[in-house]
Amino acid sequence: MGGNAFLPMLVMVMIFVVVIGYINERTLKLTYEIALMLFSIVIGAVFYLIYQGTQNLEIGDALQRIMKFDLDEFLTKGVLCFMLFAGSCHMRLKDFAKQKRPITVLSIVATLLGAVFYGVCFYLVSLALHLGLTMPVCLMFGSIVAPTDPIAATSILNKFRLPKNISFLIEGESLLNDGVGVALFVCFSGMVRASGKENFFLVMFREIFGAVLVGGVVTILCFFVFYKTKNEIRQIFTSILAVSLSYVLCEYFDFSGAIASVVCGVLYSSLRHYFERKGKEWHLEKFDVFWEVTDNLLNSILYVILGLTFLHILAMPAVILISLLAILCNFIGRGGSLAVSTLMLGPIPDGFDRWSFIKLLTWGGLRGGLCIALAMSAKPLLPDDTENIVVGATYAIVAFTTIVQGLTMRKVYAGIQKSLEKKKLTGAS
Repeated sequence: MGGNAFLPMLVMVMIFVVVIGYINERTLKLTYEIALMLFSIVIGAVFYLIYQGTQNLEIGDALQRIMKFDLDEFLTKGVLCFMLFAGSCHMRLKDFAKQKRPITVLSIVATLLGAVFYGVCFYLVSLALHLGLTMPVCLMFGSIVAPTDPIAATSILNKFRLPKNISFLIEGESLLNDGVGVALFVCFSGMVRASGKENFFLVMFREIFGAVLVGGVVTILCFFVFYKTKNEIRQIFTSILAVSLSYVLCEYFDFSGAIASVVCGVLYSSLRHYFERKGKEWHLEKFDVFWEVTDNLLNSILYVILGLTFLHILAMPAVILISLLAILCNFIGRGGSLAVSTLMLGPIPDGFDRWSFIKLLTWGGLRGGLCIALAMSAKPLLPDDTENIVVGATYAIVAFTTIVQGLTMRKVYAGIQKSLEKKKLTGAS
């Protein structure tokens, strides 16, 4: 997409964001992210049908630009670093101390196991359908779809008021497993590169250690200004500089810019709260509002673009079969990882038994923008036919979990509650 086409495209996407959001607020009252993706997919399908039937070259060219928007460029060379920073800069690691064991198990162990289980399942699918995906590629694919989405999860949970401890647990897992998912992606993509004769351990050391070093040094330097200045706008500017400079340096030195962005966010949050405990008085209302709005804006734009460009799914061979199998593998990966992880979790809070807890978190494991961003980041490592499968199947999983699982989450939770009440009555009698 040429530079002179950026503003018209942004205007069009923002029209969808505002209009769809307003119509949903006034009528359907669906969860915001679900409404954006659902309506955008419908609009994308209409565009596709018009494009197929139009004889007008100008209209056809405009619709083609919309449907083939360069999401890769938008994410990996544009907003990914800000999305990751915005999602992590409000983490209060101290808040997780109350449930540090279950949150650590879910965000690290369950995410790792989910990636491995999914990778093994999809490797078996690849063998059965002769797709030609290697085990390292399938494990990398597993790391792409393993992290759950904190924005979608939080929005949906607030709709039907889960018990406080369970809600906090799910939200904590979703917030922390973004960084874990990125680290796993770097690890498994390193395996893919190693199969291309790059040393695996050298790739890991370079990408992870380099990213942590760059993110840490740049953040500390920028935070010095953040700490010393009393100008709230300048404090915001330091955070923008920290994450963008870290990302650019990592891209230049071939480190992981995504990990550096998460490091920046977590360090900003940790240093901020460390100095609060030391008696520092902050006035950071504008900082908090800026990053909250930025987070919502970028994710809103992303959900609309995901819907409009859903035709990536159609580029897959045997599109319906592979999409369904990818979704099934996602359930196996998520459910299997939770079944193992709950053995290390300790007592299940709020009266849930182990299986009802697994069922709730399996169905509540929504996927979002990070999965798409990681899939786009994997494209340079994959041949065209494999790239279409990985990106298309990721789209299918994100769309299914956001729309289908998101819309039915209330019913699933109500069914779990009824089952628990019945067990209590049976036990009492």
